[in-house]
Amino acid sequence: MKTPFRTVAVVGALAAASIAITGCSTTEAGGEPTAEDISIAFVMGAESDPFFQAMKVGAEEEAAAQGVELIWQGDPANYSAETQIPIVDTVLAQQPDALVLIPTDPVALQASVDKAVAAGIVVANVDTRVEDLTDVLTFITGDNTDGGAKAADALAAKIGYEEGGSYEVVVGLTSPTATTNVGRLDGFTAQIEAEYPGIEIVDVAYSESNPEKAATNVNNWLTKYPGLDGIFAIDGTNASGAAAALEAKGLVGTIGLVGYDAYPDNVAKIESGIFTALIAQDPAEEARLAIRTIVEFIRTGETSTPKEVVIPNVTLDANTSAADLAKYTYVAN
Repeated sequence: MKTPFRTVAVVGALAAASIAITGCSTTEAGGEPTAEDISIAFVMGAESDPFFQAMKVGAEEEAAAQGVELIWQGDPANYSAETQIPIVDTVLAQQPDALVLIPTDPVALQASVDKAVAAGIVVANVDTRVEDLTDVLTFITGDNTDGGAKAADALAAKIGYEEGGSYEVVVGLTSPTATTNVGRLDGFTAQIEAEYPGIEIVDVAYSESNPEKAATNVNNWLTKYPGLDGIFAIDGTNASGAAAALEAKGLVGTIGLVGYDAYPDNVAKIESGIFTALIAQDPAEEARLAIRTIVEFIRTGETSTPKEVVIPNVTLDANTSAADLAKYTYVAN
């Protein structure tokens, strides 16, 4: 039977205290781990993605502030369960005290979370989540449903939506199962159905966090739907790929483009009219909070962080001040 990590943590603390009595402990006298004794593995998908690079900045800053070891791992370019699971197995073999996991698939990565928990490793989910959060300390993410709704509003405004009109839009995603993608698509679809019934989502396609594949998807749409009105690029790599495709075809401003994630290059393209809007998250703060929560729990056995934390999104467009554009642009490592 799987042992919940809370139980394992208590057992581990008692064992550490027992070792301390013999004089062989690396913990403080009270059995509480010293800062240098705590190691936290952080596993994401597609490490080269600027979203995850911005998250790395936050994770490194907080790990340094807390005085703990950070093990940062991820596939260099691929966002898939097939590439992520072996990486999780590798870091678990190092027996870290905690695992911050950004699961690329809620079902496929559940076994990895269960394996970590059974080994007494504290687990947090950031950005995306596994299906069952019972044994996960905390899940920290952006407000994806709201972000999708904001994207629908921005795209409808760009295409000049009017009652009785008929409009075609498409959606570019990274994955059909990643919970961020699902939440954003749900929010986008619900807002269109409620407020813009003349807009039809005629197609969706997946890029696996590859901007070149995202650009190919857009080029295919431009051929298939010559009257296309708008594109919702549901994450940063899809946004980059869509922008590149529209620029190459000379369609900047002709087709509305709303993207997700404040990549530096994409933020610069708001002013030039390539992007109607970008929905920005705060990946660095998500990472900081995850590290801070884990360290608090390991040191005290408790945490003040809720089980689920939702951080608001911000819409960046041509009316956003230069100060706010700079504030929300992702800072890469």
